[in-house]
Amino acid sequence: MSRFNLVSPEEIARLIAQGQPVVVHEGYALNLGEWLDKHPGGRLAILHMVGRDATDEINIYHTSKALLMMKQYRFGRVQLPWANMDPPIRSPDYYINLEMRKKAKAMAVGGDRRSKKSIDLGSAAAVIGKKLSSTGTCVCRTTGSPCVGVEKLPLSENDPLSTAQEKIRNRERHAIDLEKKEVEQGLKENPLAQDVETQQAILLDYRALHEQIKQEGLYQCRYSCYARESVRYGLLFAAFIGLLYIKWYLTSAIFLGLFWQQIMFTAHDAGHRGISGNFVIDTLIGAFIADFCCGLSIGWWKSSHNVHHLVTNMPEHDPDLQNIPLFTTTPTYMKSILSSFYNYQFVWDAAADYMIPYQKYAYYPVMAFARFNLYMLSWMHLCSPRAVQLGAAWWTRHVELVFMACYWYLFGYQLIWLYLPNWPVRVGFVIVSHLVTMLLHVQITLSHWGMPTSDLGPVESFPARQLRMTMDVQCPAWLDWVHGGLQFQAVHHLFPRVPRHNLRRGQELVREFCEKTGLRYHCYGFQKGNQIVMSRLEEVSQMVTMMVECQKSMAETGESGLH
Repeated sequence: MSRFNLVSPEEIARLIAQGQPVVVHEGYALNLGEWLDKHPGGRLAILHMVGRDATDEINIYHTSKALLMMKQYRFGRVQLPWANMDPPIRSPDYYINLEMRKKAKAMAVGGDRRSKKSIDLGSAAAVIGKKLSSTGTCVCRTTGSPCVGVEKLPLSENDPLSTAQEKIRNRERHAIDLEKKEVEQGLKENPLAQDVETQQAILLDYRALHEQIKQEGLYQCRYSCYARESVRYGLLFAAFIGLLYIKWYLTSAIFLGLFWQQIMFTAHDAGHRGISGNFVIDTLIGAFIADFCCGLSIGWWKSSHNVHHLVTNMPEHDPDLQNIPLFTTTPTYMKSILSSFYNYQFVWDAAADYMIPYQKYAYYPVMAFARFNLYMLSWMHLCSPRAVQLGAAWWTRHVELVFMACYWYLFGYQLIWLYLPNWPVRVGFVIVSHLVTMLLHVQITLSHWGMPTSDLGPVESFPARQLRMTMDVQCPAWLDWVHGGLQFQAVHHLFPRVPRHNLRRGQELVREFCEKTGLRYHCYGFQKGNQIVMSRLEEVSQMVTMMVECQKSMAETGESGLH
């Protein structure tokens, strides 16, 4: 008999409303408030699981030692199967409510001591909401101050900006209609996504598969494979140095780019603790490869990648999809959504109207130079509060700063500035070396950009959603070194800590799992996968083109509504 009492969904909902991060794991309610700021995987990974049965997400991401530690946060049992709640962070008003809660707490402690009156956050939110809607003012969701550069929405029909407001409203209605159609299509293709019994059966089979993965030793790293890969990395780097020495500058740049592309596969493994299984060792390996050898922050990658794995292809929450105004694979961004990852509103503006219709033509050119964007994101992360709030992993930021400084000293100063003879060679070397890494960027986007983004509801199980949102790339075993394990993204999303050299065997087991459960396993050749991504980009481009043309027609004829 468990020493914990049964906790009702109403009680858990009340705790969550008070700001407590309550998560369900293996039939127990866990209050992770004390662990939230200590979690090496970041706060958002926990916040996206609040109110949900996160048994499978927690089990596949953590070692036995970590799972044992979590037992100390239990405070009650829950009735299974658990009906998932929507985590507060997935509400557009999450950051507003969070800021109000902080201010209320501060007032209760300090400025409001004399009155000793309690503050009703719900009433305060309603009052603020009415004031904002009456003035038409857009405010920052974090600070409460007026937004700069964001279109204000007037309410008076006589106001000269009322046409702009109507245009935005029509665009949002159009986006909602398109979203509904995609959900209907998703339910048509996955009719059992809302069947509780079926999804529970899928979960049981998935957990049995997880046990088989462990029993077969697929979590054990094959270090002999890394020994062979180290030889390949060394040969590529030696070719770069040798060609550089004999002044074949642009040819040497090709081999430097190949070295970057290949060695980052090992950084990906380290980021998932797929090498040693030890957080400190794998973090140092990842930082050495990503930060020191490649100039990219492993901390930034882990911060966004952890969230990506939990909320795959959810437009408001998955940072890997948030590329407005360059790209969008979903009509959701037409609504100017707030990113829960960046706490930033991606405003759909004239730039998006103009650029998105051409996104399929921009895809490969942008992928060719995407590395420069990764440099910027890396430094932005290391200079942000998110890199500081790492709890027990506080030291990783300092390690990364040292390694990144070394990279830019060696690559940017010693090589590019001092060693290369003139500006044409310098520019050519940088362009060629970075252009070669294009294959890596295409591989990263290939597995998700062509897949659905529709949410089929809280009943859909973790494995069912991951397989619906992710595509694998079929290739012969002898070509695995080119893709570096990224061709097994569907398998990887189901079992992210499995070392990539074991993913091919994992693929065989996942195929059997899909045949047993009736889930569809998306696996295509590299060329076909690219065609699927390009088709999706073209499909969304046509949606935007139609919307823009309808808006022009409305402006010319005075009609209201999209056709």
